[in-house]
Amino acid sequence: MITATKPIQKRQTWEKATWEDYETLRDDQQSDRRKLFFNCEYLWVEMGAEGINHSKFGDLFAFILYILADKFPDLKLSTFGGCQIEKKGIRAAAPDIVVYVGDNIPVWKSGQSRFIDLDQWRSPDLVGEISDTTLAIDLDEKKRLYASLGIAEYWVIDVLAARIFAFRLDESSVYQQCEVSQVLPNLAIALLEQTMAMLDTKTNTEAAIWFSQQLN
Repeated sequence: MITATKPIQKRQTWEKATWEDYETLRDDQQSDRRKLFFNCEYLWVEMGAEGINHSKFGDLFAFILYILADKFPDLKLSTFGGCQIEKKGIRAAAPDIVVYVGDNIPVWKSGQSRFIDLDQWRSPDLVGEISDTTLAIDLDEKKRLYASLGIAEYWVIDVLAARIFAFRLDESSVYQQCEVSQVLPNLAIALLEQTMAMLDTKTNTEAAIWFSQQLN
C-alpha cells in the first residue's frame, strides 16, 4: 500500500491505496507526478512531464474548443483541462480535456476545495485523454472510471495514429462508440481526425485555422 513515507516508483501500474494516500500525493507540492487517478481503493500515478506530441495535440484541442465556442456561442462552453475531479472517498481523475456545456459550472470560493467536487457540482459533459503513452489504460480502466462518474462523453485521442475513440454514455451507464459528438452537436469525429492528421506537415495553429474554415 502507498503511504506518505513510501516513495512512488516510476512505473505505470494501479497500486492498492486509501483515499488518504491519494490526498497526500495530491497535495504534495514536491511531487514530480503529473496526474493522479483513484478508483475504489486503487491509485494510478502518471509520472513525468508532457512530451512534444502530448503538448502539441493538447493545444490543438484547446484551439478547437475555442473555435467552437466562438462559432456557436449558444453552446456556452467552459473548459477545465487537467483539473482534478473528485467523488470524495471513492473516485478521482485528472482528464486532459474537461468540458462543461451550459450553466451550473464549478466556481471556486475561498475556503472550498480547489478541485471539482462532484458532491457539489454536476459531472462534466465531456472529458478526453491525450494518449501518447497511455492508450491501453485510457481505453480500459480510465474509460470505466469516467463512466462510473456519469460523464456523458469520453474521447481518447490517439496521437500516434491520429485517430479518436469517442464514446457516449448509454442509458445503462455503459460507453458506446459514436461517430458524431452528442455534446458538441453535429461535430463529426472524422473531421477532428482529419484535423489531427494535418499535424504531420503543419503546425497546430495552421490545423486549427483549417478546422475553423470547415465550419463556415
